[in-house]
Amino acid sequence: MIRNILLTFVVIAIAGCGRGGGWTQAEKELINGSDSVMYVTTITADSAILRTPSIDLSPDALKSAELETLMAKMLRTVTDPSQDGVGIAAPQVGINRRIVCVQRFDKEGEPFECYPNIRIDSLMGEIKVGPEGCLSVPGKRGLVPRYSRIKISYVSTPDGEARNEEIEGFTAVIFQHECDHLDGILYTDRADTVFVSKR
Repeated sequence: MIRNILLTFVVIAIAGCGRGGGWTQAEKELINGSDSVMYVTTITADSAILRTPSIDLSPDALKSAELETLMAKMLRTVTDPSQDGVGIAAPQVGINRRIVCVQRFDKEGEPFECYPNIRIDSLMGEIKVGPEGCLSVPGKRGLVPRYSRIKISYVSTPDGEARNEEIEGFTAVIFQHECDHLDGILYTDRADTVFVSKR
């Protein structure tokens, strides 16, 4: 109950600040107050957070210790055996900011990387339907149409440089799924079919 009240407060606090703002006090408490693995919001308990569009980070917030802490905790959360995901977006840990962490299956070693202030600028190529699940929609999977290639823009850390990249294949699907979270969209909104998972 206290957790839900705090998360609701974070949503209200973010909604009240302008685009590109610094961290709110509620966000700082949530980032710094959790242990190494963060609580994952779910559609049944935390719909307000998951349905709220996320906002950009200000230049100061992009250089902050809070961002480094948040990204490290997001990575530990998505790779924790209890989650075992391939991507996570900040709203899934209660922070409505434009940050995603994605496993780069298109790179050697398949590393996880984080992308602050990310946007998908172009959707390209063939649309393919494939299976998806979500840490925030437990116990279900769906068949979702996604583009095979995308162009993204984001701000790299810690240098604060604007970057652009073209991505294709399964990694492009992960980016589309996670960036949807930043706009308050769940894969179930796009799915042709949703079914109960046997996992």
